[in-house]
Amino acid sequence: MRIGIGAGGDQRKAFKSRAEALIEGYGEVTVYDDPLMLAEDLGEGRIDGAVRGDLGSNEAMAAVRSVFGVPKVLRAAFLEPEGGRMFLLAPVGIDEGWTVEEKVELARLSVRTLLPISPRPTVGVMSGGRASDRGRLDAVDRTIDDAEEVVARLVGEGIDARDVQILIENASRECDIVIAPDGISGNLIFRTLHFLGKGKALGAPVLNIDRPYIDTSRAKDGYADSIALAAALAMRNRA
Repeated sequence: MRIGIGAGGDQRKAFKSRAEALIEGYGEVTVYDDPLMLAEDLGEGRIDGAVRGDLGSNEAMAAVRSVFGVPKVLRAAFLEPEGGRMFLLAPVGIDEGWTVEEKVELARLSVRTLLPISPRPTVGVMSGGRASDRGRLDAVDRTIDDAEEVVARLVGEGIDARDVQILIENASRECDIVIAPDGISGNLIFRTLHFLGKGKALGAPVLNIDRPYIDTSRAKDGYADSIALAAALAMRNRA
């Protein structure tokens, strides 16, 4: 596998991660300091997978949008709380998942991502409160209504989906995919579990392109696990 990794402000992390990935046998790793070149080489097949590393998020995602011709990137993060099980969390971009349609699409794409390792992934759709909280605040009511509609549409498509309300503690234990009420709350869940709760975060694949691009946080200590994820997804695409 040929994997590219971005190097921004702290290039030592990218080169250290490359060395670790080579030792583990994840593939041949090339370091890029240009986000557009990283995306272009992925799009043109010169590399099999890409990892953002610590490149700036806005520049990296703009390059992905430009090269792959998508108006917005949709991402889901592989996250494992300390002492818990790994699940896929979406949306994690602050501008993602604000409509019913986008949450449905995130769930569909997340299911597709997990199908090779889970024949029938369970999707938990969150809202801003319990069903019994309806009427306390219009903004909360909208999230409850949205969650119910998302679940109904997914079930209608044959996807195993359930309304988990605001109960992230249950969703993380019982579901393979967790859909947060919106991108801000999803990003906060990610940051809380990963940075405060010491959970593992492999990275967030861009779901709506046909090649593996793993978005990562600049605050990660290293990216060898993200390189492994990119290589695994690239290998799956070849199968």
